[in-house]
Amino acid sequence: MATTREWIAGARPRTLPAATAPVLVGSGAAAQVGEFAWVPALLALGVALALQVGVNYANDYSDGVRGTDVDRVGPLRLTASRAAPPGQVQAAAFAALGVAGVLGLLLCAVSGHWWLLAVGALCVLAAWYYTGGRRPYGYLGLGEVGVFVFFGLVATLGTAYTQADRITWPAVLGAVGVGLIACALLMVNNVRDIPTDVAAGKRTLAVRVGDRRARRLYTAWMVLPVLLGALCAFWAPWTLVVLFLLLPAVLLSTPVLAGVRGRLLVPVLAGTGLFELGYGVLLGFGLAL
Repeated sequence: MATTREWIAGARPRTLPAATAPVLVGSGAAAQVGEFAWVPALLALGVALALQVGVNYANDYSDGVRGTDVDRVGPLRLTASRAAPPGQVQAAAFAALGVAGVLGLLLCAVSGHWWLLAVGALCVLAAWYYTGGRRPYGYLGLGEVGVFVFFGLVATLGTAYTQADRITWPAVLGAVGVGLIACALLMVNNVRDIPTDVAAGKRTLAVRVGDRRARRLYTAWMVLPVLLGALCAFWAPWTLVVLFLLLPAVLLSTPVLAGVRGRLLVPVLAGTGLFELGYGVLLGFGLAL
């Protein structure tokens, strides 16, 4: 029987900045046009966090029952380690996705945009079929596409739209930036797991393009968002503060480009999560100011 600490570890807290950053940027974009609203912002944050936890538990369950997590480096896998029965992990995933659905319903009611329920349904399906189902798209090298769309564009623009009732250019630039960093977070995770993924037949983008190109993509996806954030200065000059993130981007990319492998990439993974959170804070508040 898994302990509370193990369940928390299974939720992978280090990935939660990927859910928080788009809400910060989207809310900042709404504030930039004078339309920030606390209730929709908090509901959007709740939806994003619940979806992220749901994705993490769903991945734990699906990878565990497939046997692809047996020799994986990184956080505890509840299913593969047998710390919790597969059925319990699956139930935890459904519970988190259910919470996201309820909060999403409230967000639609508050904003009045009921058509967003369809978008929410797509988010839940994308969360489950990333590694679930007969042909999970995460096993086909499309994980970064899903992350970019749902944890970048949809999360950021959806947050801005439910508050401001419109999409602005700073919101679009920020959404692309957040999405690219989310892709970098997934990429460094998959670079770490290339040996075990190859053995398990999991064809992630890192496996498809190869170790060297995957590391270069990670670096590009860390630097480009900073430049996109700086472009927002045409509408909100304070967004130039994101340029302070160039140094962390370089520092995180250096060991990746140097070829660091295995457990030595775990700190880079954690640092990338914090980098995304910092991006959300700086760009979000820069837009608001």
